[in-house]
Order: sequence, then C-alpha cells, then structure tokens
Amino acid sequence: MTTPEPRPDLAAKASATSGSGFWYSTAVDGVLRRLHLTDGPHGVRQQRDGQGDHLALSESTPATCFPPAVGLGATWNPDLVRRVGTALGTEASAMGVDVLLGPGMNIKRSPLCGRNFEYVSEDPHVTARIAAALVEGIQSEDVGACVKHFAANNQETDRMRVSSDVDPRTLREIYLPAFEEVVRSAAPAMVMCSYNRINGVYTNEDPWLLTELLRGEWGFTGAVVSDWGAVRDRVAAVRAGLDLQMPPDGNDAAVVAAVENGELDESVLDTVVERLARLQERVRPDTSRDPEHDKHDLLAREAAREALVLLKNEGGALPLDPAGSVAVIGEFARTPRYQGGGSSHVVPTRFTSALDALTETVTGTLRFAPGFVPEGDPDPEAEARAASEAVEAARGSDAAVLFLGLPDSWESEGFDRTTLELPSAQRDLLARVREVNDRIVVVLSNGGIVTVSEWEYHADAVLEGWLLGQAGGGAVADVLTGAASPSGRLTETVPVRLSDHASHLNFPGEHGHVRYGEGVFVGYRYFDTLDRPVSYPFGHGLTYTEFTYSDLAVTGAPQDRAAWTVAFTVTNTGAREGQEVAQLYTGMPQSRPTRPVRELKGFAKVALAPGESTRVELPLTGRDLSTWDPEHGRWSLARGTYTVSVGASSRDLRLTAEVDSGGDRFVPPLTAASTLAQWRRHPVGGPVLEEIRAGMGGADAVPDEVLEMADSMPLSAMAAFGTGITQEMLGLLVADVETRRRAAVERGEFTG
Repeated sequence: MTTPEPRPDLAAKASATSGSGFWYSTAVDGVLRRLHLTDGPHGVRQQRDGQGDHLALSESTPATCFPPAVGLGATWNPDLVRRVGTALGTEASAMGVDVLLGPGMNIKRSPLCGRNFEYVSEDPHVTARIAAALVEGIQSEDVGACVKHFAANNQETDRMRVSSDVDPRTLREIYLPAFEEVVRSAAPAMVMCSYNRINGVYTNEDPWLLTELLRGEWGFTGAVVSDWGAVRDRVAAVRAGLDLQMPPDGNDAAVVAAVENGELDESVLDTVVERLARLQERVRPDTSRDPEHDKHDLLAREAAREALVLLKNEGGALPLDPAGSVAVIGEFARTPRYQGGGSSHVVPTRFTSALDALTETVTGTLRFAPGFVPEGDPDPEAEARAASEAVEAARGSDAAVLFLGLPDSWESEGFDRTTLELPSAQRDLLARVREVNDRIVVVLSNGGIVTVSEWEYHADAVLEGWLLGQAGGGAVADVLTGAASPSGRLTETVPVRLSDHASHLNFPGEHGHVRYGEGVFVGYRYFDTLDRPVSYPFGHGLTYTEFTYSDLAVTGAPQDRAAWTVAFTVTNTGAREGQEVAQLYTGMPQSRPTRPVRELKGFAKVALAPGESTRVELPLTGRDLSTWDPEHGRWSLARGTYTVSVGASSRDLRLTAEVDSGGDRFVPPLTAASTLAQWRRHPVGGPVLEEIRAGMGGADAVPDEVLEMADSMPLSAMAAFGTGITQEMLGLLVADVETRRRAAVERGEFTG
C-alpha cells in the first residue's frame, strides 16, 4: 500500500501565492521548497543575508558585471550572448540562486526612458533574438530565467500606475512579439508582469494578458511573478493568472477568505502550486560549483568589445598608433559609468578603467586630464582649471581622446530623462580641445542614446561606448588601438534632435495615461517611412575594413505558401579581419503607408578575413510579412509583392529583390454592417453584389464619385435611401453569401 502524497491545506496553498521574504518564495511542507530569486539582467545581484531592497541600496555579493542589455544588444551576436547567459547561470548556480530576474526586453519606444540601458532595442526582432539567447544560456545551467517586464512598460514616469494606452495592432506588432518569440523558442521559467496598466487594466490583474494570451495562445508553462510591489489586489491578480506576488504583503488571509466566500475557486490555488512545483523541478542550483570569475572576466571583455559602435571615422582617425602621443581627456576614462542605476546594480569582481588599460597599451606618451566634473555643481574656478589642463594635454599630442557621457544622476531606474544632449560643459570642452588638436576622438558613455548633431563636427571619430560592464575599459583600449576591430551596430536610431522622434508628443503622458499615438511607427519604422533625416540610422556601425554584398537569391515553396530562404554573399574587401552584421528588411510598397516601409526580419553576424567571402542564408516566413488584423483577431498575410532587402543598416541597403505572396486566402464573413467597399472587394460577396447591381435599371449611369462616396456606407444603409431594398432582403443576401463563403472554405478555395 502506497502512502498518498501530502496535500496542502487551503492556508498553505494561499501562502504559496506570495513570497516568504524579499527574495524568496514560500515553502509548503512536502510539496514546495523555498525558491531564491534575485536580480540579474547583466550580473547576479545577490544581496547579503538579511538584506533586501529592490533599488540596490544594500550591498550585494561580488559577481561578474557584464555589459547591460544596451551593450549586449549592440553586439548583434546571439552566440556570444548565449555564452554570457551561460556564465550568468554558472555564477547564479554557485550562489544558490534558483531564478535570475532577467533579461529585460521592453521596446525602446522613447530614447528618454530612464531604463533603456536595461533593454535591447527599438525593434522586436533583434530584441527577441538577443533575449532568447540569454535565456537559453542561463537555463542551460539549471537556473531559471525570468523575462520582464510584461508588457508595454516603456517609461519610468509614473511607472507604478500609468496606463499604456495602445491599440491592438501596435501591441501585437511592436510590444508583444519579442515576448512571444522568447516564450515559444526558449521556454523561460518565469515571466514578470510589469507595474503599469495596459488600456486601464493592471497587467497583474489582466486575465487576457496572463492566461488567454500568455498561456493559452503562446503555450507558456512556467510561473508568472509580479514586479516588486506591483500587486494592489492580490485576489484579482491570482484569479487573472499571477502565481507569485513579490515581496510578501502578509495578507494570505484575504486569499483564504476569497476561497471561502466563493470569490475565488480553490482550483486556482491548486494550479498555482502545480506551476511552482514544475518550476522547482527545472532549477537545481549547486553551491559547490566554481563561479569561474577569471574566465568570465575575459568573456565580459569580449562582449564589451563587440558592443562598441563606431559611428564615425573620418580620415582614418582610428585606430590610434600605440607608439604615438595620446591625450586622454575626461573623468569617464578614469571613473567610468559601466552600468545603470537601480535594481540591476552589480558589485563587480574586479574592474579596469579605460585609462588603466590605455596606460598599459600605449607605448608612446600618454597624458591624462579629467577635463570636467561628471556630477554635481562644481566650483566654476575648478571647472575652468580642469578644462584648461585638458586643452594643454591635447596641445601637441598626436591625438586627443575625449571620454564624454551622461552622469549617473541623469539616467536610472525610477525616472526618465528630460534631454538627449550631453552636458554643456562637456560640449564646450570638446570645442576648446578641437582648437588645439586636429585628430579628435570621442568615446561616449551612456545608457541611452545622446544626440550628436550639435557637436560631432568637432570630432574626427565617434565611438559609442554605452555602459560596458566591468571589463569595458580594456575593450575600449582594444578598439582604440586597433587590437580589435569594432563590430557593434546601433539597435536604435540616433535622431538629429529629440523633437524629431515619433514619440515626442506622446511621452510620458499625463493624468495617469500615456497614448501610444505613433502606432506601429516606432523608431526607424517612423524615420524611414517618412524619410526623415537622422544622425545615424538603425543598424549602423563602421569597422576597420570594408564589406560588399552580392548574388542575392530568394527561393522558397510554391507561391501560395509562405516560406522562403534569402541567400546572399558577403565579402571582406578590406585589408583587415572584421565582422559584418548583415541585415534583412522586408516591406510592401504603398502609396498611403499603413505599415512601415521596411522592418528588420533577420540578421547574421559573420567574421571574415581579408578577401574572404561567405554565403549567408536567412529564413523568411509568412508571419514575417504579416500584419495584425484587429477586427478578426488574427495575423493577416496580404496577397501581393513584397520587397526583400539586405544591407548594413536600415538606410544602407545593398541588394533588393521581390517576393510574390498569394496571401493566406483568408475570407472573413460579411454582415449588413460591412461597407459597400468591403462587399465589392470580397471574393464571394463581390460577384453577388455585382449581379444585383447589373439587374438594377440605371445602375450603370451612377457617377463614379457617387459610387466612391457610397463605398464607405454600410450595406444596411441601402434600405434607407429609397432603393426599394428592405432590411429583410439584406438579411437574406447576407445569409446567402455566408452559405457560399463556408462552402468555398470547405472546398479549400479560401481560409476562414
């Protein structure tokens, strides 16, 4: 006789829906052990025993600090990011962590979002590829990954209450696809729902979001956790599909009472326990493991190297000659920002500044001057003295390298930025240094993009350095001196000015609401569709060699199916080894754009020696060409000719071909509320309507402008204009056409 497994009582099950501490779930005897969760988008932030806070006010155990998502995204290298994820999983396991709270994968709707350093891109495809790779790496070490923040969490202003008011098509095409792809392809252990509301409903209380969409449509089998402090109505959240509220609110009694009074079905709690039980079977941390910090520091340097984006390089200003004389200017060279502020703040295992690395690398003369004070309101005399010392250091040097960027206080979790400009003192310093040196290199340090249009003419080269983690200083030295060739690419557009951005008039909103008024035209989708000037386009990045593209071929299944392979050849025609990021964009020409002129649908990063070529093959599917149909709640593949372009950025397209698609042949039902235009274009209803029109005397004499005006009228309006058509007749017509439509679908002529 077998002993039945213990079944938790109601109180125990209720307790499982909330944590037992700031970073721990609740154990249930015989069923659930306590799970350890900790922050970790770019490093394991395990706070010391007895300490708990979400904004990194308490010190945490040292761990490798990799580049944040802004840097990992700029690598455009999923294989490298997967290795970073594996390293994160290794260290988390060694620390006894069950679930790492990352990656962050919200879309960079506005460049002002204070948390953009934790997010990958303004584009959902590259976000999905990078995030999926990180999840796969973390979970390969038996540690769970938790993707966040689900969903439409694109600002910090009023972040715990604001309603992101976004239409269904935009939600589906821009803000949900990355989450969908990662859930389907990488099966993360957890999803963290965000603080905000979507169209008035808090995400942790939204059954459509957490149950119907996430679990029902996408097939998510993991657990859903709240962002810390996000839950307002625990019973409503559990009913909607939330499994774990963090941190605990000490209100288990409310959940018990809800079950006892019939407000909440006890089976919902059983499901929560089942999900958490499945989760604990997936995660097996091992504190006896070696965290491998030395190995991971080298990996952090490699990742930082590939994250650097060379925006500009006139006259071969880079690479520098290590045997020459170099003026290193800017406090960021000595005390850089290498990660953002807030809950992701990691205590690094070690740290190397760019100044330290350049001191070791440059064999000629190196002069350093801080140039400016990054924070606070410095004494004007001290500021002037620092600038003068920088000018003197630059005078007579072969090159001056200025490390410029944003102070810590300008961008962080918890608040949004108010400007995209560099501090005025830094811009003034650059102008003064330019007067005494004709080889100027600017290295930027910033979590979100900055505008360059007001000052870049003073610089011969501009290297976007983002926030690069603990080994970023060595990586910068590698690229500046030519030990490595830059290979990063922009994952967001650099506008000429803030007011050019599509989100400008609808960010950050007011009165508790932010309207996503730009719709699907986010980032480069807006700039490229309207052909607006930008400083640097999406996907841009230079290197120390040159690449050419040739022999584009698009092959695939028969026309009525939607699967193709896009193949082309990339050749390194320069004199140095380098890496190219080959990018695939698709679009459909339209006289009145209802969709972006081009959208990224694939990419590959390839390393080539001088003279070497490689054949790149990228898949293209019907889903890649589809748009969301909010009326019928489905993805819609329109029949027609699509452009397929490959190149080095969204505005550097080297080769273009066309793809003809027969579409998905979806034929929706018609009703009396459907417009005459919808009836006339309908493959079943159109011919029937034409037969009726042909039988009406004098119909051919109706002027075209009248027909065009009538196109916008619902069919039911015909009964009100003295046509002799009654509502009963229209009802018979609708029924007849629907019968014919269903028969055509059954015969396989259409889908519906």
